[in-house]
Amino acid sequence: MTLILASGSATRASMLTSAGLIFERRSPDVDERAVESALAETGVGPDDVATVLAEVKATEVSLRFPDALVIGADQTLSLGDERFHKPPDMEAARRQLLALRGRTHQLHSAAVVAVNGEPLFRHVATASLTMRPFTPAFVGRYLAVVGERALSSVGAYQVEGFGIQLFEEIDGDHFTILGLPLLPLLAFLRTRGVLDT
Repeated sequence: MTLILASGSATRASMLTSAGLIFERRSPDVDERAVESALAETGVGPDDVATVLAEVKATEVSLRFPDALVIGADQTLSLGDERFHKPPDMEAARRQLLALRGRTHQLHSAAVVAVNGEPLFRHVATASLTMRPFTPAFVGRYLAVVGERALSSVGAYQVEGFGIQLFEEIDGDHFTILGLPLLPLLAFLRTRGVLDT
């Protein structure tokens, strides 16, 4: 059975490749902000938003590729009632990091597997991350080092790189922080015969 990752994320693809999976990548045709906007009126939590977005991506791609197992994934960042998205530019990244500094935020990573438009598996995991109270000058240096990579993640950071210097405490699964609840996903794929048991 063909396995497809419905994501343009290089990090998610790297995780699956490192885990020994052979898969194709197909970008979903989904307006994420429109989906989130519709969900905002329902009062669902950020973990549910991540799950719905992952499901919409998985089902959209699975309808285009019949009989393939399609993995959709999404990640949301919440700080209390406030939600953050990938910053559109470096100034937005700077403002976002300053808003998060000295505080604990949550990353919610969801994965959904669908076949022929039907979800077969859903899982969401949450990690809590506490940023240290860094100075505005440090934010400037950090953004100068990481450059445009700050715009590629919901938190404007990558903990697997220089972004780890932003933190004083992390509580949660490493893969969840990177954007995919990998261990539960692998367990499901074993039940489908994609991986050896």
